[in-house]
Amino acid sequence: MCGIAGLVDFSRSTDELRVTARQMADTLVHRGPDSSGVWSEHGVGFAHRRLAIIDLTPAGHQPMVSRSGRYVITYNGEIYNFRDLRRRLETEGASFTGHSDTEVLLAAVECWGVCKALDEAVGMFAFGLWDRHERTLMLARDRLGEKPLYWASDGRRLAFASELRALRLVDGLCGAVDADSIMLFLRHNYVPSPRTIFTGVRKLVPGTVLTARFNAGCMVEESAYWSVAGAYAAGAKTPFRGTMQDAVQTLEDLLRNTLRDQMISDVPVGAFLSGGIDSSTIVALMQTESSRPVRTFTIGFEEGAFNEAAAAEEVAKHLGTDHTTMYVTPQDALDVIPKLPSIYDEPFADSSQIPTYLLSALTRRHVTVALSGDGGDELFCGYNRYLWARTVWRVLSLVPHPLRKLVARALRGASPAQLDRFLTPAMKALPGRMRTPHAGERLAKLAASLDVAEPAGVYLRFLSHWDDPREITLGGTEPVTGMSQSISAVGIGAFTRYMMRVDSGNYLPDDIMVKVDRAGMAVSLESRVPLLDHRIFEFSASLPVDYLLHGREGKQVLRHILYRHVPKRLVDRPKTGFGVPLEKWLRGPLCEWASDLLAPSMLQRQGVFKPAVIDRYWREHLSGSRSWHYQLWDILMLTAWMEDGRLRLS
Repeated sequence: MCGIAGLVDFSRSTDELRVTARQMADTLVHRGPDSSGVWSEHGVGFAHRRLAIIDLTPAGHQPMVSRSGRYVITYNGEIYNFRDLRRRLETEGASFTGHSDTEVLLAAVECWGVCKALDEAVGMFAFGLWDRHERTLMLARDRLGEKPLYWASDGRRLAFASELRALRLVDGLCGAVDADSIMLFLRHNYVPSPRTIFTGVRKLVPGTVLTARFNAGCMVEESAYWSVAGAYAAGAKTPFRGTMQDAVQTLEDLLRNTLRDQMISDVPVGAFLSGGIDSSTIVALMQTESSRPVRTFTIGFEEGAFNEAAAAEEVAKHLGTDHTTMYVTPQDALDVIPKLPSIYDEPFADSSQIPTYLLSALTRRHVTVALSGDGGDELFCGYNRYLWARTVWRVLSLVPHPLRKLVARALRGASPAQLDRFLTPAMKALPGRMRTPHAGERLAKLAASLDVAEPAGVYLRFLSHWDDPREITLGGTEPVTGMSQSISAVGIGAFTRYMMRVDSGNYLPDDIMVKVDRAGMAVSLESRVPLLDHRIFEFSASLPVDYLLHGREGKQVLRHILYRHVPKRLVDRPKTGFGVPLEKWLRGPLCEWASDLLAPSMLQRQGVFKPAVIDRYWREHLSGSRSWHYQLWDILMLTAWMEDGRLRLS
């Protein structure tokens, strides 16, 4: 795990490029504290910050030049099947001086070309590759977006880096804050790829290769070597035909093979453990593959609704792991919050960023690599919103659209607290497993979906923090994305697949993986995500929906694996997510901090929001008449990020 940066600019001297590349990489020292490297020649400068995981010797040093001298690479990530690839390459005449995966990747490029090397590689990665013969730069990113890669070009030169902060050092490439991207951020709590918060800067889309040719200027082409949509299309064409037990065994075999590769490291390895289905499955299988207790880590909260520590401890005790728990206080959160704009480097408002950072910091005190259970919700239909959106659309499709609009108007007139009081008697009458926490909030969310005309619109409302960002902003136009495009009427099974596909292509790389990568890298911890091995993704895309979601319970095939190793009573409980008591904290220990950022003078100076409208939402939240904590967190994170960078909207 490392930080990479590079610049191709034939108007600069080699020394100038070397200095700039080094300066860019120095902003990424948290991603690679162990060593640094710079390489330059006429027109090109590459730099690297290294967190040494595989081959701790100088033979793994980067930037690295291929054996023939043709290619130069600066690379971030891990190729988990590098040992198998090395054996194959040796039979084709390749030789090696060290045992790093970087050297194997370079040899694969020399023997097979970039496209085949990417097809054969299993792992998480982002890299810049310079072809000295063709004067061509190639940028590539892993299939599901575990590792980040940003780039910018003005048609004459091109720069790239692991994080935005490095690109901002190159004069003239990073534009102003983009009002349109702010609109997308307010809807989704992140800026969707390929956009960034700055004009002129792009994220490389997962599973994509960018080729930049430098002849008369810089000509850029992007092409996909793998895609979520393609995996789903292949799964539909050749669906899994076995029984549920066949699926369970196949998935367990895939997971075991993946874990054997991902547990390889020359530094200590551990795992995050929440006690939920995903992380418990990963840890259970890790323990069966390990001859010693696996190091596991969790954090807890005093607030019971957010505390998973007790459940994690029970799972850890059953599996026999070496477990560490830390309880988080509001003061811990207060201490983290000032760091968030710098950690995430771009506006980012998934509030679970706080516990993710704290968990990463705890884990880094003991190990350098941690495996997580992220991806299980997207791959195996684990989000509650899948069930809710299916149910909502099934009901809505039976009711004429004009009538739905009237009901939506009536529901919007009531606060979530009022709806909660109205629904409480009905909730109490239901069996325990059917009771829905925060029913008033969910019904208020439902009200926002009643007036849409087709299923994709329902799901977009479920994904939205602000249904109409124009209500609170002073400018900007929300761009159309793959999440906002209409789809034709579909059956419930196809609608479920649609939601999973949307999340896997957007929410997973741009929210979940950003959260995990930046939190881990802020403390120099490498995080690995076994469920995002692309072979596991492709297998999940081929499974029948009822192998994933049965009744009100998702992740069926994953649950059946876990039940082989952990008693059901330890893991069968309502899904809580990995959040913080944000609603309560904003009315309590975070109130003063939030009030300062939401002050009219602050908002007027930054020029993004309508101060009077924001003040109304804030007062409603403080009074307890409405709960706007998620929406307000978006505003707070954007405002804090702009203030940290002394930025204004032009």
